[in-house]
Amino acid sequence: MIALLSSTNEKPQVIFLDAVGTIIGLKKSVGNVYSYFAKEYKVNVDPALLDEVFGLKFSKSRPLAFPDKEFENIAALEFCWWQELVRDCFTAVGVIEQFQDWDIFFTQLYQYFASVDPWFIYPDVLIALEYWYNQKIELGVISNFDSRLENLLESLTLKNYFQSITISSQAGIAKPNREIFELALAKHKCRPQFAWHIGDSYRDDWQGANLAGLKAFLLER
Repeated sequence: MIALLSSTNEKPQVIFLDAVGTIIGLKKSVGNVYSYFAKEYKVNVDPALLDEVFGLKFSKSRPLAFPDKEFENIAALEFCWWQELVRDCFTAVGVIEQFQDWDIFFTQLYQYFASVDPWFIYPDVLIALEYWYNQKIELGVISNFDSRLENLLESLTLKNYFQSITISSQAGIAKPNREIFELALAKHKCRPQFAWHIGDSYRDDWQGANLAGLKAFLLER
C-alpha cells in the first residue's frame, strides 16, 4: 500500500480496505495453529495437511453471511459456521474421532482467533492509514469475516482509523456481491465513483468492487 500512496494524485472521498490478508495477517498458518491446539488434546495431525484441507474447504464453504437473521442471533450463527468448517477439516484428515472434548477444543480455538495473539499488522498499513487519515479521507473496512473483527481491530489499535466497518456476517451479504459495497457506501453517503477499495482477493475484492463501480486495487501480499 505504500506504493499506492505515490501512484496517483487522485483523492477519493472514501477508501475501503479488506481486513484479513490486507491490513492484518496470521503469524502462523491456520494449519499450524489448528495442529498446535490439537496436540493439547492428544491429537496429532500434520499442519501442512490441515492447511491444504482448510484451503479447499474454505473455498467451497457457503458465505459467512446470514440474511434475514436477527442481530442478537448472529454471534451464535458465526460460531456454528466456523465450528462446522473446522470439524469438516479434522474429519477430512481422519482424526475427528480422536477428540474426547471436541466442543471444549473448538471453543478454545475460536477464542484464540478473537485475541491479538495470532495476528500481526502488515508493516505498510499504519503508514498508509496515517497518510489517508491526515488527508481527511474517510476510511472503512469491508470484510467477509465475523463480529470478532471489531474487537480485534480495537485491540490492535486500528479501529479508530475507520469511520465504518462492514462485516458480511452482520450485513447478510458477502463479497463479491455488489450489495455489500453499496451498504458500505451508504454509510458514508458516497457514490461508488468517488470510492476506492483495496484487497488481496481477485474475486472478492477486485472483481466485486469493480462490479459495484468502485475503483479497485488488488494487493499482492
